[in-house]
Amino acid sequence: MQNLPLNVLDNGPIVPKKPPVDPASLVHRDLLSGPFWQRIPAYASVDEATFLDHNWQAKNTITKASKLLDALQGLVSPEFYRDVEEGFTKAPMSVRVSPYLLSLIDWSAPYEDPLRIQFIPAASRLIPNHPKLTLDSLHEQEDAPVPGLTHRYADKALFLPLDTCPVYCRFCTRSYAVGVDTEEVEKVSLKANEARWKQAFAYIASRPELEDIVISGGDAYQLRAQQLEEIGNALLDMPNVRRMRFASKGPAVMPMKLITDDAWFDALSRIVERGRKLHKEVVLHTHFNHPNEITEITKRAMDKLMERGITVRNQTVLQRGVNDSPETMTLLVKRLGHVNVHPYYVYLHDLVHGVEDLRTSLDTALFIEKHVRGSTAGFNTPMFVVDAPGGGGKRDAHSYEYYNRETGISVYTAPSVKQGQYFLYFDPLHQLSTVIQRRWQDPVDAERMVTAALENARAYLR
Repeated sequence: MQNLPLNVLDNGPIVPKKPPVDPASLVHRDLLSGPFWQRIPAYASVDEATFLDHNWQAKNTITKASKLLDALQGLVSPEFYRDVEEGFTKAPMSVRVSPYLLSLIDWSAPYEDPLRIQFIPAASRLIPNHPKLTLDSLHEQEDAPVPGLTHRYADKALFLPLDTCPVYCRFCTRSYAVGVDTEEVEKVSLKANEARWKQAFAYIASRPELEDIVISGGDAYQLRAQQLEEIGNALLDMPNVRRMRFASKGPAVMPMKLITDDAWFDALSRIVERGRKLHKEVVLHTHFNHPNEITEITKRAMDKLMERGITVRNQTVLQRGVNDSPETMTLLVKRLGHVNVHPYYVYLHDLVHGVEDLRTSLDTALFIEKHVRGSTAGFNTPMFVVDAPGGGGKRDAHSYEYYNRETGISVYTAPSVKQGQYFLYFDPLHQLSTVIQRRWQDPVDAERMVTAALENARAYLR
């Protein structure tokens, strides 16, 4: 056959099926780089080597409103500072923000910034909790056979070895235990304690059906290298354990630990490698919520994990004003794929004390999922889920038995988790009509709406 130019076939030139790509569609590859942290007055003279030192990041983490003001030094108005100062006192979650995270916030528009919204509370933006909210809305403690171990699913358990994190998220579903006591919440204590750990290990070993263990907290990032390896090896030694996931917000809020904490990184690598030799899966689960959280530093950290053959999956929380648009969520998903992080779940925001301003409706999740799907490969497309209040576990957001968009009540079942039970999720009141909001304020009327939703769900299943 005659050799032809690449753009020519026997019957003439190739006609492109698609127009040339818009460069704007490749914006997910544009990662923030350079000494961006020097825009913050407190870090103006900090060089790269210092900024990338995980110990320096931990030492200079912001935990008080006064420290925040010292770091920003005139970047915010006195009114905003007073708003945040009051927000610190009203937050059910402890406040802890790394210099890296602080440097990613646009302080010229702090009220609108998606990272500020997630981590630094402003009192003026807070709204009342939903009437159906409880502190431990997922009933993790009710499904805990021993302290710090939740056994809800047939073959999976959640192990909480400690109760601290590199930063604290306002929206944390575990605000009942994570961090120190606040003026709003007295925490359940889950301090790092080897005696408690051994109790959890004994339970896991005694249950042959447990094949999948999630090590969370708190945050696995906060475990010392030796502790990380001890936990990993103890679980790998159990014949029944086939899969293990270390869960950490760390890669999103302090990626430099993966670059400069060689002891921790090597400990994780050894556990993964030993698991591979035993034909067991050990992976890292992390938590990016907005594309602005992914920088060139993130890519360096993820590249290092990739070189060690460590799989990284991501779990996002859908939040109002943060990622509740198809454009933002699509950019996040594609940027995660660009740095070799697999988008795994997008959670509808749990009913968490003190952060009703962050919740969205189920309808919002369904709308966004429809637009995200098809924007990239299926294996890099997250599943949108509702972690059913009351302990029903993660349900595909579309799998409700009944959803009333007017009252904001959706009903789910979980046949393989808790057979015969019904689990209700409640849309935030501020996204419902004023008539329905008034009905929710009347306990009797609220109960009528709940009863009606349950009756409709039962009728659908009959």
